[in-house]
Amino acid sequence: MRPVAEPVDLANTKTVSESGELAASEEERKFLCLLDDGRLLIAEGQEMNPFVLSYRARLDRLRHAHWPTPVGLDVVSRAYRERRRAGAELIDHTAMQVVAKELIAQACRERASDIHIRVHRFNTEIFFRVHNELQRVREQTREHGERLLATLYAAMATVSDNTYKPTERQDAAIGDRDKLPDQLFGVRIATAPTSDGSVMVLRLLYNDAGDATDLERLGFTSAQAETLDFLKAQPIGMNIISGPTGSGKSTTLQRVLASEIKDTDGTIHVITVEDPVEYPIAGAVQTPVINALGEEARSVVFAEAIANAMRLDPDTIMIGEIRDRASAQSALRASMTGHQVWTTLHANSAIAIVDRLIDLGLPLRMVTDESVITGLISQRLVKVLCPHCKVRFADHALELDAALVGRVKRVAGARIGDVCLAGDGCDHCRGHGTIGRTVVAEVIRTDAHFFALLRDGDKAGAITYWLRHLDGQTVVDHAVKKVIEGVVDPRMAERVVGHLTQQEEYSGFGANVIGVDYGAA
Repeated sequence: MRPVAEPVDLANTKTVSESGELAASEEERKFLCLLDDGRLLIAEGQEMNPFVLSYRARLDRLRHAHWPTPVGLDVVSRAYRERRRAGAELIDHTAMQVVAKELIAQACRERASDIHIRVHRFNTEIFFRVHNELQRVREQTREHGERLLATLYAAMATVSDNTYKPTERQDAAIGDRDKLPDQLFGVRIATAPTSDGSVMVLRLLYNDAGDATDLERLGFTSAQAETLDFLKAQPIGMNIISGPTGSGKSTTLQRVLASEIKDTDGTIHVITVEDPVEYPIAGAVQTPVINALGEEARSVVFAEAIANAMRLDPDTIMIGEIRDRASAQSALRASMTGHQVWTTLHANSAIAIVDRLIDLGLPLRMVTDESVITGLISQRLVKVLCPHCKVRFADHALELDAALVGRVKRVAGARIGDVCLAGDGCDHCRGHGTIGRTVVAEVIRTDAHFFALLRDGDKAGAITYWLRHLDGQTVVDHAVKKVIEGVVDPRMAERVVGHLTQQEEYSGFGANVIGVDYGAA
């Protein structure tokens, strides 16, 4: 039998379902109102309304005690009206900035590289990307999410369009120090409309690398670090780092340039062209490319910025990313006119960088000139096992896929006993089973014979020459080494570099470890 509505005394109560963590959506507020004494006012006949059921389910998930109280529909409306008359207001940008700052601070504490805010038709989901995996951290109302996105973009961003437009794709950045935790140098923002709402992704740019310049601490081998040291000591030539988004390219660039400035006691002029500036590099002149409307306009502005940098008497130019033909041509021109150039590019492997440059329209004879292109680097990031809770691979082999076990046995050989898997987590790793990420990479110091083979179309010959005569190591080789050392789980390694193979096999990726937490590298 339906409960009979009784008179409701709203005196000395506050409405908590209009704002804050327990805020109800606009549709939900038509049928219900949550008071601070725990009463949940529900309009008569709406107990099974989907909006009511959804809101109650959220209260249950949040373990917020409440008591359903049937009332007339007019009472629900009156509860909200009286609260407004009492001087209460909906959350504005000022109040929502507090929420946004705490969200970013929480992500920093979790050492997240990104924050994903997904606004759906009826709710908002918030995720943190920690160690390259998305973790759902909370759910809010759609209205809360819309206000949070508008505040992040319109009230906190320092580089953006004039207004936040949920139905358009927009980019922005937060750089004001008073809006960010001490651990962050900045935040990059990207938005896009979705089929049922909108999404915003915030890339957190950490500034805790400080004066660190040791490439081996990032995970590079001593031989790879020596090659990179040789490349940075050359007065001319372009060195290109490839890898997918979030593979640590910017962190590697930061350390290479910081060490170059340190090694020369600051006597060289290092200038960067970035869109936007990602990480601080002490001693470098870092120039941002202000957002232009549209990709075509941005391409023109970026190329002009590179040309301008060449007129500022640089010794070394760092170009944040080669993204199109215009920036590729500008970078090549800088390298050909007596400058050292460091940049990044999206390519599947170190050797595939050449293919990518040709695909962007650069001539083969120029991109296979060892005096112009001096270094090709490709890198990925793999998780480092927590030394306190990792478990031996051999003790769990029967629980694993037989094909994986076979591959690990082939590459590990007699050292199979050193291979480890991620454990269940502990206090040291905050239950993750991993303590950060480390680089697996391949580094090619080009020479005339290597490029001659590529010009002749003999890619297999170039790879063989690199591996056998230039002491090359693919990303798979590097990953295998770390698996055998017991610092990387073979399952995690294969998710990043593909199947672990024998050393003489080239993976096609082109490509004593310390667990460095890259964050948003």
